[in-house]
Amino acid sequence: MSTITLALVGAGERGQNCYAPHVLRNGQGMHFTAVAEPDEHRRNEFVAHYGVPSQNVFKTADELFAAPRIADAVLICTQDKQHYEHARAAILKGYTVLLEKPISPSPQECISLQKLATKHGVTIVVCHVLRYTNIFKTIKKLLDDGAIGDIVSIVHTENIGYWHYAHSYVRGNWKSSADSSPMILAKCCHDLDILSWLIGSRCKSVSSFGDLRYFTKDNAPEGAPSRCLEGCPKSSTCPYYAPKMYMTGAKDWPASCLGPDLSEEGRRRALMEGPYGKCVFSGENDVVDHQVASLLFENGVSVSFTASAFSNACERTMKIMGTTGEINVSTANNQVTLTEFGPGMRTGNTNTIKIVKSPYGHNGGDEGIMENFAGVIRGFVPNENLFEQSVHSHIIAFAAEEARLTGEVVNLSEFEKTILAD
Repeated sequence: MSTITLALVGAGERGQNCYAPHVLRNGQGMHFTAVAEPDEHRRNEFVAHYGVPSQNVFKTADELFAAPRIADAVLICTQDKQHYEHARAAILKGYTVLLEKPISPSPQECISLQKLATKHGVTIVVCHVLRYTNIFKTIKKLLDDGAIGDIVSIVHTENIGYWHYAHSYVRGNWKSSADSSPMILAKCCHDLDILSWLIGSRCKSVSSFGDLRYFTKDNAPEGAPSRCLEGCPKSSTCPYYAPKMYMTGAKDWPASCLGPDLSEEGRRRALMEGPYGKCVFSGENDVVDHQVASLLFENGVSVSFTASAFSNACERTMKIMGTTGEINVSTANNQVTLTEFGPGMRTGNTNTIKIVKSPYGHNGGDEGIMENFAGVIRGFVPNENLFEQSVHSHIIAFAAEEARLTGEVVNLSEFEKTILAD
Protein backbone atom coordinates (compact mmCIF):
# COMPACT_ATOMS: atom_id res chain seq x y z
CA MET A 1 0.00 0.00 0.00
CA SER A 2 1.81 3.13 -1.21
CA THR A 3 -0.66 5.68 0.15
CA ILE A 4 -2.93 5.55 3.19
CA THR A 5 -6.06 7.67 2.91
CA LEU A 6 -7.67 8.95 6.09
CA ALA A 7 -11.01 10.43 7.11
CA LEU A 8 -11.37 12.50 10.27
CA VAL A 9 -14.59 12.55 12.27
CA GLY A 10 -14.36 15.37 14.80
CA ALA A 11 -11.84 18.13 14.03
CA GLY A 12 -11.51 19.33 17.62
CA GLU A 13 -8.62 19.39 20.08
CA ARG A 14 -7.67 15.73 19.80
CA GLY A 15 -8.46 15.11 16.14
CA GLN A 16 -7.16 18.29 14.54
CA ASN A 17 -4.52 19.41 17.01
CA CYS A 18 -3.02 16.14 18.29
CA TYR A 19 -3.30 13.30 15.77
CA ALA A 20 -3.70 14.96 12.37
CA PRO A 21 -0.52 17.10 12.58
CA HIS A 22 1.56 13.92 12.31
CA VAL A 23 0.46 13.70 8.68
CA LEU A 24 1.90 17.17 8.01
CA ARG A 25 5.11 16.56 9.96
CA ASN A 26 5.98 13.06 8.80
CA GLY A 27 3.43 11.93 6.26
CA GLN A 28 4.41 8.26 6.05
CA GLY A 29 2.41 8.26 2.85
CA MET A 30 -0.78 9.29 4.64
CA HIS A 31 -3.17 12.04 3.61
CA PHE A 32 -6.67 13.11 4.56
CA THR A 33 -9.37 12.72 1.93
CA ALA A 34 -12.42 13.50 4.10
CA VAL A 35 -13.55 15.32 7.23
CA ALA A 36 -16.77 15.61 9.23
CA GLU A 37 -17.06 18.45 11.73
CA PRO A 38 -20.15 20.44 12.75
CA ASP A 39 -18.24 23.58 13.79
CA GLU A 40 -17.75 25.66 10.64
CA HIS A 41 -14.54 27.35 11.79
CA ARG A 42 -12.85 24.08 12.73
CA ARG A 43 -14.08 22.39 9.57
CA ASN A 44 -12.77 25.16 7.31
CA GLU A 45 -9.48 25.31 9.19
CA PHE A 46 -8.94 21.58 8.72
CA VAL A 47 -9.82 21.72 5.01
CA ALA A 48 -7.35 24.57 4.50
CA HIS A 49 -4.52 22.73 6.26
CA TYR A 50 -5.04 19.30 4.73
CA GLY A 51 -6.47 20.05 1.30
CA VAL A 52 -9.58 17.92 1.68
CA PRO A 53 -11.61 17.97 -1.57
CA SER A 54 -14.89 19.84 -1.28
CA GLN A 55 -17.03 16.81 -2.17
CA ASN A 56 -15.68 15.02 0.91
CA VAL A 57 -16.31 17.78 3.44
CA PHE A 58 -19.24 16.97 5.74
CA LYS A 59 -20.98 18.71 8.62
CA THR A 60 -21.87 15.47 10.39
CA ALA A 61 -20.51 11.98 10.82
CA ASP A 62 -23.83 10.59 9.60
CA GLU A 63 -23.29 12.33 6.25
CA LEU A 64 -19.78 10.92 5.93
CA PHE A 65 -20.82 7.37 6.77
CA ALA A 66 -23.82 7.59 4.43
CA ALA A 67 -21.40 8.12 1.55
CA PRO A 68 -19.48 5.25 -0.07
CA ARG A 69 -16.26 4.39 1.73
CA ILE A 70 -13.81 7.14 0.82
CA ALA A 71 -10.69 6.26 2.82
CA ASP A 72 -8.68 3.35 4.13
CA ALA A 73 -9.06 4.40 7.75
CA VAL A 74 -11.08 6.78 9.89
CA LEU A 75 -10.05 8.70 13.01
CA ILE A 76 -13.01 9.06 15.38
CA CYS A 77 -12.34 11.96 17.72
CA THR A 78 -15.82 13.03 18.80
CA GLN A 79 -17.33 13.30 22.29
CA ASP A 80 -17.55 10.21 24.51
CA LYS A 81 -21.23 9.46 23.98
CA GLN A 82 -20.88 9.67 20.19
CA HIS A 83 -18.12 7.08 19.90
CA TYR A 84 -20.32 4.00 19.79
CA GLU A 85 -22.55 5.05 16.88
CA HIS A 86 -19.64 6.48 14.91
CA ALA A 87 -17.45 3.41 15.46
CA ARG A 88 -20.34 1.09 14.63
CA ALA A 89 -20.95 2.91 11.34
CA ALA A 90 -17.23 2.76 10.54
CA ILE A 91 -17.11 -0.99 11.17
CA LEU A 92 -20.07 -1.61 8.88
CA LYS A 93 -18.35 0.43 6.14
CA GLY A 94 -15.15 -1.55 6.52
CA TYR A 95 -12.89 1.27 7.72
CA THR A 96 -9.84 0.56 9.86
CA VAL A 97 -10.51 2.65 12.96
CA LEU A 98 -8.44 4.82 15.27
CA LEU A 99 -10.85 5.53 18.14
CA GLU A 100 -10.37 8.20 20.77
CA LYS A 101 -10.79 6.93 24.31
CA PRO A 102 -13.02 6.08 26.01
CA ILE A 103 -14.62 3.56 23.67
CA SER A 104 -18.02 4.40 25.17
CA PRO A 105 -19.46 5.44 28.56
CA SER A 106 -21.56 2.27 28.37
CA PRO A 107 -20.00 -1.14 29.16
CA GLN A 108 -22.66 -2.83 27.03
CA GLU A 109 -21.68 -0.68 24.05
CA CYS A 110 -17.99 -1.48 24.55
CA ILE A 111 -18.66 -5.21 24.43
CA SER A 112 -21.08 -4.79 21.53
CA LEU A 113 -18.42 -3.02 19.45
CA GLN A 114 -15.90 -5.74 20.23
CA LYS A 115 -18.28 -8.40 18.95
CA LEU A 116 -19.16 -6.38 15.85
CA ALA A 117 -15.52 -5.66 14.98
CA THR A 118 -14.66 -9.36 15.37
CA LYS A 119 -17.61 -10.38 13.21
CA HIS A 120 -16.59 -8.05 10.37
CA GLY A 121 -12.83 -8.52 10.75
CA VAL A 122 -12.23 -4.80 11.36
CA THR A 123 -9.21 -3.50 13.27
CA ILE A 124 -9.95 -0.88 15.92
CA VAL A 125 -7.05 0.80 17.71
CA VAL A 126 -8.07 2.75 20.82
CA CYS A 127 -6.00 5.85 21.59
CA HIS A 128 -4.23 4.51 24.67
CA VAL A 129 -1.32 6.72 23.74
CA LEU A 130 0.83 6.05 26.83
CA ARG A 131 1.81 2.69 25.31
CA TYR A 132 3.61 4.58 22.55
CA THR A 133 5.75 6.84 24.75
CA ASN A 134 9.45 6.08 25.14
CA ILE A 135 9.17 6.00 28.92
CA PHE A 136 6.51 3.28 29.07
CA LYS A 137 8.08 1.32 26.20
CA THR A 138 11.32 1.33 28.22
CA ILE A 139 9.50 0.03 31.31
CA LYS A 140 7.75 -2.68 29.30
CA LYS A 141 11.07 -3.92 27.87
CA LEU A 142 12.68 -4.00 31.32
CA LEU A 143 9.79 -6.07 32.68
CA ASP A 144 9.73 -8.41 29.69
CA ASP A 145 13.49 -8.91 30.05
CA GLY A 146 13.04 -9.92 33.69
CA ALA A 147 14.94 -6.95 35.10
CA ILE A 148 13.14 -7.20 38.46
CA GLY A 149 12.09 -10.84 38.31
CA ASP A 150 8.34 -11.40 38.63
CA ILE A 151 6.12 -8.42 39.36
CA VAL A 152 4.53 -8.67 42.82
CA SER A 153 2.83 -5.31 43.28
CA ILE A 154 2.55 -1.80 41.83
CA VAL A 155 1.79 1.59 43.35
CA HIS A 156 0.59 3.95 40.62
CA THR A 157 -0.56 7.56 40.95
CA GLU A 158 -2.26 9.76 38.37
CA ASN A 159 -1.52 13.31 39.52
CA ILE A 160 -4.07 15.17 37.42
CA GLY A 161 -2.96 18.68 38.33
CA TYR A 162 -5.26 21.16 40.07
CA TRP A 163 -5.53 23.45 37.02
CA HIS A 164 -6.01 20.55 34.56
CA TYR A 165 -8.78 19.13 36.71
CA ALA A 166 -10.46 22.55 36.92
CA HIS A 167 -10.26 22.97 33.15
CA SER A 168 -11.46 19.53 32.05
CA TYR A 169 -13.47 18.08 34.92
CA VAL A 170 -15.06 21.13 36.56
CA ARG A 171 -15.57 23.56 33.70
CA GLY A 172 -14.98 21.35 30.68
CA ASN A 173 -16.58 18.56 28.67
CA TRP A 174 -16.01 15.89 31.33
CA LYS A 175 -17.55 17.64 34.34
CA SER A 176 -20.68 15.45 34.37
CA SER A 177 -20.68 11.66 34.43
CA ALA A 178 -24.15 11.67 32.85
CA ASP A 179 -23.00 13.82 29.92
CA SER A 180 -19.64 12.10 29.44
CA SER A 181 -18.45 9.32 31.76
CA PRO A 182 -17.10 8.75 35.30
CA MET A 183 -13.71 10.32 35.85
CA ILE A 184 -11.97 6.97 36.32
CA LEU A 185 -13.04 6.07 32.78
CA ALA A 186 -12.64 9.47 31.09
CA LYS A 187 -9.21 10.20 32.60
CA CYS A 188 -7.87 6.95 33.96
CA CYS A 189 -8.62 4.35 31.29
CA HIS A 190 -5.10 5.36 30.11
CA ASP A 191 -3.71 4.17 33.45
CA LEU A 192 -5.77 1.00 33.63
CA ASP A 193 -4.65 0.07 30.12
CA ILE A 194 -0.99 0.69 30.96
CA LEU A 195 -1.23 -1.37 34.14
CA SER A 196 -2.87 -4.29 32.32
CA TRP A 197 -0.28 -4.07 29.53
CA LEU A 198 2.72 -3.97 31.87
CA ILE A 199 1.37 -6.75 34.10
CA GLY A 200 0.31 -8.92 31.15
CA SER A 201 -2.78 -10.27 32.84
CA ARG A 202 -6.50 -9.66 33.16
CA CYS A 203 -7.88 -8.06 36.31
CA LYS A 204 -9.68 -10.37 38.76
CA SER A 205 -11.26 -8.03 41.33
CA VAL A 206 -11.37 -4.38 42.40
CA SER A 207 -12.40 -2.21 45.33
CA SER A 208 -12.55 1.58 45.21
CA PHE A 209 -13.23 4.70 47.26
CA GLY A 210 -13.51 8.39 46.43
CA ASP A 211 -15.90 11.30 46.04
CA LEU A 212 -16.26 14.93 45.05
CA ARG A 213 -14.67 16.56 48.07
CA TYR A 214 -13.73 20.14 47.20
CA PHE A 215 -15.27 21.51 44.01
CA THR A 216 -18.75 22.05 45.42
CA LYS A 217 -21.01 25.01 46.27
CA ASP A 218 -20.27 24.49 49.97
CA ASN A 219 -16.66 25.54 49.40
CA ALA A 220 -17.40 28.70 47.40
CA PRO A 221 -15.81 31.82 48.93
CA GLU A 222 -18.29 34.17 50.53
CA GLY A 223 -19.61 36.59 47.92
CA ALA A 224 -18.21 34.62 44.99
CA PRO A 225 -20.17 35.31 41.77
CA SER A 226 -21.07 32.62 39.26
CA ARG A 227 -18.32 33.87 36.91
CA CYS A 228 -14.78 34.92 37.75
CA LEU A 229 -15.01 38.17 35.77
CA GLU A 230 -18.09 39.34 37.67
CA GLY A 231 -16.06 40.81 40.51
CA CYS A 232 -14.87 37.86 42.58
CA PRO A 233 -13.55 39.03 45.99
CA LYS A 234 -10.93 36.23 45.94
CA SER A 235 -9.57 36.95 42.46
CA SER A 236 -6.08 37.75 43.73
CA THR A 237 -5.68 34.56 45.74
CA CYS A 238 -7.83 31.91 44.08
CA PRO A 239 -5.67 29.46 42.09
CA TYR A 240 -8.66 28.73 39.84
CA TYR A 241 -9.34 32.35 38.83
CA ALA A 242 -10.10 31.94 35.12
CA PRO A 243 -8.20 34.98 33.75
CA LYS A 244 -4.99 33.63 35.31
CA MET A 245 -5.46 30.45 33.31
CA TYR A 246 -6.78 31.74 29.99
CA MET A 247 -5.78 35.42 29.59
CA THR A 248 -2.06 34.69 29.35
CA GLY A 249 -1.59 35.18 25.62
CA ALA A 250 -0.88 31.48 25.05
CA LYS A 251 -2.69 30.00 22.06
CA ASP A 252 -2.19 26.29 22.68
CA TRP A 253 -4.22 24.01 24.96
CA PRO A 254 -6.03 24.77 27.23
CA ALA A 255 -6.54 28.35 25.96
CA SER A 256 -7.37 26.97 22.50
CA CYS A 257 -10.55 25.49 23.98
CA LEU A 258 -12.00 28.98 24.39
CA GLY A 259 -12.83 29.15 20.69
CA PRO A 260 -11.43 30.53 17.43
CA ASP A 261 -11.06 34.15 18.59
CA LEU A 262 -8.09 34.26 20.95
CA SER A 263 -7.70 38.02 20.94
CA GLU A 264 -7.93 39.63 24.39
CA GLU A 265 -11.49 40.70 23.59
CA GLY A 266 -12.38 37.23 22.29
CA ARG A 267 -10.98 35.52 25.38
CA ARG A 268 -12.82 37.89 27.70
CA ARG A 269 -16.06 37.28 25.82
CA ALA A 270 -15.53 33.52 26.06
CA LEU A 271 -15.02 33.77 29.82
CA MET A 272 -18.19 35.83 30.19
CA GLU A 273 -20.33 33.57 28.02
CA GLY A 274 -18.77 30.10 27.92
CA PRO A 275 -18.08 27.37 30.49
CA TYR A 276 -14.43 28.21 31.14
CA GLY A 277 -15.21 31.47 32.90
CA LYS A 278 -17.45 29.93 35.54
CA CYS A 279 -16.53 29.68 39.21
CA VAL A 280 -15.18 26.20 39.98
CA PHE A 281 -17.48 26.13 43.01
CA SER A 282 -20.66 26.71 41.01
CA GLY A 283 -21.81 23.13 41.59
CA GLU A 284 -22.38 22.20 37.94
CA ASN A 285 -19.87 19.33 38.08
CA ASP A 286 -20.35 15.92 39.72
CA VAL A 287 -17.36 13.69 38.89
CA VAL A 288 -15.01 12.73 41.71
CA ASP A 289 -11.95 14.84 42.45
CA HIS A 290 -10.07 11.99 44.10
CA GLN A 291 -10.34 8.22 43.87
CA VAL A 292 -8.34 5.19 44.96
CA ALA A 293 -8.70 1.64 43.64
CA SER A 294 -7.17 -1.63 44.76
CA LEU A 295 -6.80 -4.13 41.92
CA LEU A 296 -5.98 -7.83 42.01
CA PHE A 297 -4.91 -9.39 38.72
CA GLU A 298 -5.40 -13.02 37.74
CA ASN A 299 -1.63 -13.68 37.90
CA GLY A 300 -1.57 -12.54 41.55
CA VAL A 301 -0.17 -9.02 41.03
CA SER A 302 -1.76 -6.40 43.30
CA VAL A 303 -2.07 -2.72 42.41
CA SER A 304 -2.79 0.37 44.46
CA PHE A 305 -4.00 3.10 42.11
CA THR A 306 -4.72 6.71 43.06
CA ALA A 307 -6.08 9.54 40.92
CA SER A 308 -6.26 13.01 42.43
CA ALA A 309 -6.94 16.58 41.34
CA PHE A 310 -4.81 17.92 44.15
CA SER A 311 -1.34 18.09 42.68
CA ASN A 312 0.73 20.85 41.15
CA ALA A 313 2.15 19.01 38.16
CA CYS A 314 0.34 16.76 35.72
CA GLU A 315 2.38 13.59 36.07
CA ARG A 316 2.24 9.88 36.67
CA THR A 317 4.42 8.23 39.28
CA MET A 318 4.83 4.49 39.58
CA LYS A 319 6.69 2.03 41.75
CA ILE A 320 6.85 -1.53 40.39
CA MET A 321 8.03 -4.06 42.98
CA GLY A 322 9.39 -7.38 41.78
CA THR A 323 10.99 -10.46 43.28
CA THR A 324 14.55 -9.34 42.44
CA GLY A 325 14.27 -5.55 42.21
CA GLU A 326 12.13 -2.47 41.81
CA ILE A 327 11.43 0.18 39.18
CA ASN A 328 10.53 3.77 40.08
CA VAL A 329 9.00 6.03 37.45
CA SER A 330 8.42 9.78 37.22
CA THR A 331 6.88 11.05 34.01
CA ALA A 332 7.50 14.66 35.09
CA ASN A 333 11.23 13.99 35.24
CA ASN A 334 11.02 11.56 32.29
CA GLN A 335 13.04 9.17 34.37
CA VAL A 336 13.07 5.44 35.11
CA THR A 337 15.15 4.17 38.03
CA LEU A 338 15.93 0.45 38.15
CA THR A 339 17.27 -1.08 41.36
CA GLU A 340 18.39 -4.71 41.44
CA PHE A 341 18.51 -6.23 44.91
CA GLY A 342 22.00 -6.98 46.20
CA PRO A 343 23.43 -9.70 48.47
CA GLY A 344 23.03 -7.66 51.67
CA MET A 345 20.96 -4.92 53.23
CA ARG A 346 20.54 -1.88 50.95
CA THR A 347 23.32 -3.01 48.63
CA GLY A 348 21.29 -3.04 45.45
CA ASN A 349 22.61 -1.87 42.11
CA THR A 350 20.75 1.24 40.90
CA ASN A 351 20.62 2.51 37.34
CA THR A 352 18.81 5.70 36.39
CA ILE A 353 17.58 5.90 32.80
CA LYS A 354 16.86 9.40 31.53
CA ILE A 355 14.34 9.32 28.69
CA VAL A 356 14.56 11.95 25.95
CA LYS A 357 11.48 14.13 26.25
CA SER A 358 9.29 14.46 23.17
CA PRO A 359 7.99 17.87 22.06
CA TYR A 360 4.69 16.31 21.01
CA GLY A 361 1.50 15.60 22.94
CA HIS A 362 1.40 13.05 25.75
CA ASN A 363 5.22 13.01 25.68
CA GLY A 364 5.25 11.62 22.15
CA GLY A 365 2.35 9.23 22.60
CA ASP A 366 0.15 11.09 20.12
CA GLU A 367 2.89 10.94 17.50
CA GLY A 368 3.78 7.36 18.35
CA ILE A 369 0.28 5.99 17.94
CA MET A 370 -0.04 7.58 14.49
CA GLU A 371 3.27 6.06 13.39
CA ASN A 372 2.20 2.66 14.67
CA PHE A 373 -1.28 2.98 13.14
CA ALA A 374 0.28 3.53 9.71
CA GLY A 375 2.44 0.45 10.21
CA VAL A 376 -0.56 -1.66 11.27
CA ILE A 377 -2.58 -0.59 8.22
CA ARG A 378 0.31 -1.49 5.90
CA GLY A 379 0.93 -4.77 7.68
CA PHE A 380 4.50 -3.75 8.56
CA VAL A 381 3.98 -4.23 12.31
CA PRO A 382 1.55 -6.38 14.31
CA ASN A 383 -1.22 -4.60 16.17
CA GLU A 384 -0.31 -5.19 19.81
CA ASN A 385 -2.90 -2.69 21.07
CA LEU A 386 -5.73 -5.18 20.64
CA PHE A 387 -9.31 -3.97 20.90
CA GLU A 388 -10.30 -6.74 23.31
CA GLN A 389 -7.55 -5.57 25.67
CA SER A 390 -8.90 -2.03 25.52
CA VAL A 391 -12.40 -3.27 26.26
CA HIS A 392 -11.11 -5.17 29.29
CA SER A 393 -9.33 -2.11 30.69
CA HIS A 394 -12.59 -0.18 30.27
CA ILE A 395 -14.46 -2.92 32.13
CA ILE A 396 -11.96 -2.45 35.00
CA ALA A 397 -12.93 1.24 35.11
CA PHE A 398 -16.65 0.43 35.12
CA ALA A 399 -16.09 -2.13 37.87
CA ALA A 400 -14.08 0.38 39.92
CA GLU A 401 -16.92 2.88 39.67
CA GLU A 402 -19.39 0.17 40.72
CA ALA A 403 -17.15 -0.65 43.68
CA ARG A 404 -16.94 3.03 44.65
CA LEU A 405 -20.70 3.48 44.55
CA THR A 406 -21.54 0.26 46.39
CA GLY A 407 -18.60 -0.01 48.77
CA GLU A 408 -18.17 -3.65 47.75
CA VAL A 409 -15.38 -5.65 46.15
CA VAL A 410 -16.34 -6.31 42.52
CA ASN A 411 -15.36 -9.55 40.83
CA LEU A 412 -14.61 -8.74 37.18
CA SER A 413 -15.86 -12.04 35.78
CA GLU A 414 -19.19 -11.79 37.61
CA PHE A 415 -19.47 -8.10 36.76
CA GLU A 416 -19.01 -8.81 33.06
CA LYS A 417 -21.70 -11.50 33.21
CA THR A 418 -24.06 -8.90 34.69
CA ILE A 419 -23.27 -6.51 31.85
CA LEU A 420 -23.97 -9.16 29.23
CA ALA A 421 -27.26 -10.03 30.93
CA ASP A 422 -28.54 -6.44 30.80
